Amino acid sequence: MSRRTLIFMYALYSDHYIIDLPPTHSFPIRKYRLVRERLLADGTLRPEELIEPTLADPRDICLVHTREYWTNLSGGTLPAEAIRRLGFPWSESLVRRSRASVQGTLTAARIAIRETLGVNLAGGTHHAFPDRGEGYCALNDIAVAIRVLQRDRWMQRMAIIDCDVHQGNGTAAIFAEEPDVFTFSIHGANNYPLHKVPGTLDIDLPDGTGDDEYLDALEPALSRILAEFRPGLVFYVAGADPHAGDRMGRLRLSHAGLGRRDEMVLAACRDAGVPVAITLGGGYGKNIEDTVEAHCHTVRAARALFTLP
Repeated sequence: MSRRTLIFMYALYSDHYIIDLPPTHSFPIRKYRLVRERLLADGTLRPEELIEPTLADPRDICLVHTREYWTNLSGGTLPAEAIRRLGFPWSESLVRRSRASVQGTLTAARIAIRETLGVNLAGGTHHAFPDRGEGYCALNDIAVAIRVLQRDRWMQRMAIIDCDVHQGNGTAAIFAEEPDVFTFSIHGANNYPLHKVPGTLDIDLPDGTGDDEYLDALEPALSRILAEFRPGLVFYVAGADPHAGDRMGRLRLSHAGLGRRDEMVLAACRDAGVPVAITLGGGYGKNIEDTVEAHCHTVRAARALFTLP
């Protein structure tokens, strides 16, 4: 596959990504708006490059999620234990947020297939299983995107490069018997989820892992994914939570280390001629500024590597 240099870099964003949460809630929901605003303010994104996703079609969602789960989630009839496991209070806005995020990732993937690169300024909800949500993930956006692309014959063979600090247990479970989907996760060994569902390739890192150790572990994995598996499309989950200042991370990557991670992953995909769809993943900085800056750097790195100056 040939390399292309882009003039435009399209990114998906919706105000539906923001929902009302209790003031003491641990999820920094306003990060999505702050990321969009900063990327526009510093010129990384131009207003005409922002696309608002529609809401994902329930028929697409049910390619991955069970009809019973979708009916209960969309209708507000989830049991109390299911809501507790999800981590968000139920609301109609939660359903809209989840559908918009799924569609954002699907549209970013379609753009990537056509244009080499697509970005969703949300997504990476890798803890959602077919029959339940977990860990702030109601619907599995990447899994739905993959199933839709396969159904519609846009792409068959795909890989997930998941660099969120938490293992993508839901995604690994969904594709456990799928030879055309490579699920890779590099994450904290002692972090959530307690029970990790084995993916195609998992790298468990000890608490306190820093920049060099992290990157030394990541680099050979990229070669295995891109050179040996040879996907037609990569989904990159660019979690900000390996950062040293993250409340839920336990790793010790600096901003420079996270930046090198982004550049390593994206340059490897570019050099292999593999389109890449970026999702932001988690980020729970003690200072929200750290999370916003880490997410913004991912998009800046993509612009620098894939587009004309």
